[in-house]
Amino acid sequence: MSRTLQGKTLVITGASRGIGLAIAKRAAADGANLVLLAKTVEPNPRLPGTLASAAAEVQAAGGQALAVQTDIRDEEAVSSAVRAAVERFGGIDILVNNASAISLTPTAATPMKRFDLMFGVNVRGTYACTQACLPELIKSAHAGRNPHVLNMSPPLSMKEHWFKGHVAYTMAKYGMSQCTLGHAGEFRPHGIAVNSLWPRTAIATAALQMIPGIDLNLCRKPEILADAAYLILTSDARSTTGNFFIDDTLLAQHGVTDFDRYAVVPGTKNFIPDFFVD
Repeated sequence: MSRTLQGKTLVITGASRGIGLAIAKRAAADGANLVLLAKTVEPNPRLPGTLASAAAEVQAAGGQALAVQTDIRDEEAVSSAVRAAVERFGGIDILVNNASAISLTPTAATPMKRFDLMFGVNVRGTYACTQACLPELIKSAHAGRNPHVLNMSPPLSMKEHWFKGHVAYTMAKYGMSQCTLGHAGEFRPHGIAVNSLWPRTAIATAALQMIPGIDLNLCRKPEILADAAYLILTSDARSTTGNFFIDDTLLAQHGVTDFDRYAVVPGTKNFIPDFFVD
C-alpha cells in the first residue's frame, strides 16, 4: 500500500486557489509533481490567485509544478493539458476533479447560460478529464503506482430538499458523483480507484465569499479537505474505491481528534453546514 505521494504526478483541476490549491500543496509536501489546471492567469481583485501564484506556492511547499491554462469544457484543451503533463513528468498517477461552477438559484432565476456553465464544468469537465487521463492511469496501474481519481462531489441522496432550491446546481454536482459511481465500477478491473470527497461544513474560499450572506468565520479551512484527500490518495487503490467520503468522518477514522485547527475561528462550534450531507 502506498503511503506517500513522493514522485507521483497529480493533475488537479480548479487548482489556482482554494480547495484545489490546498490539495496540491499537501501533495507537494511529499515531493509530488503537480499539474495545475485552471483558467485564471490574470490577477482578479475579487478572486485572489492565479496559475502562476499557485505554481509558486506548490514549489515553495516542496513539489514540482506545471501550470497549464485550461478550460476543462474544451475537449482539445484537456487533451493538450494531458499531453503536456506526460511530456513533462512521464505519466499521470492521480486526477483530482475539483473545478466546479455554482449558482444556488431556483429555476426561474437560472439563465440557461448559467445552467450550461454548471453542466459544462461540473459534469462534462469531470467526464472529459477522466476520459483524457484514463490511458495514463491504466499505465500507472500496470506499473504498480496506485492510481486514483478523486471527484470533489457529494454523496448521492435522492431527497427533495437537496433539489428544490437549486435544481440545476444539484443535478450538476450529482452528475460528478454519478461519474464516481460508474467509473469506480468501470475502472475496478484496471486497479484504478475512483472516490468522492465532500465537506461536512462550508469551506472558506474566495468563491464562497462571493455568495451573499455567508459568514466565513463560521467555516472551516480548505486544509481539512486537503488532509482528507491525502488519506484517500495514499490508500490502496484496489480496495478503496466507489466511496463517498465526508471529510471529518474520514479524518476521525484515521485518528484525528483535533478539528479546531481547521476552523477559521478556533473555538467555533456551530459551523455553517454544507449541502448534501444528511
